[in-house]
Amino acid sequence: MSIRMRLREERAQATVEMAVVTPVLLVLALIVYNVMIFASAVARFDRVVPDIVLAHAVASEGEGDESSADASATVQTQILNAMEGYDLQIEVSSEQGAEESDGGLLSLSGTFRTYTCTMHYEPWPTSLSIAGVPLGAPTTLSHERAVTVDPWRPGVVM
Repeated sequence: MSIRMRLREERAQATVEMAVVTPVLLVLALIVYNVMIFASAVARFDRVVPDIVLAHAVASEGEGDESSADASATVQTQILNAMEGYDLQIEVSSEQGAEESDGGLLSLSGTFRTYTCTMHYEPWPTSLSIAGVPLGAPTTLSHERAVTVDPWRPGVVM
């Protein structure tokens, strides 16, 4: 009789273990999925940003005058077009290099310009809720790439 009781107690053990482990495995699979998507987006972003900055921010149509000095909006739209398969937010800011002028002939040329491109990724699911409990990711992942260029010499990266 005691052998039968022991067998009955152990029959549903695998079902209970599966019920406990399945949610953990689902969360782990979501984390791995989001990390792989973010890693893929970072690889494409790092490959695309310097090319776009060189193509659109260095001595563009104005050949270095003030109208073409800050091409952040153009760079941002081109990066968004290049990153089309991903659900990202892109920010582009530009910063003029230090203007240390000693009054010499070199003070007439422009200084270097640094374009800082930032990519923000919100992991999936962002707004999923079950029974009133929000299950979305609490944060966004971001990656930044800075490219310093000379606005007077096309194709020169510093």
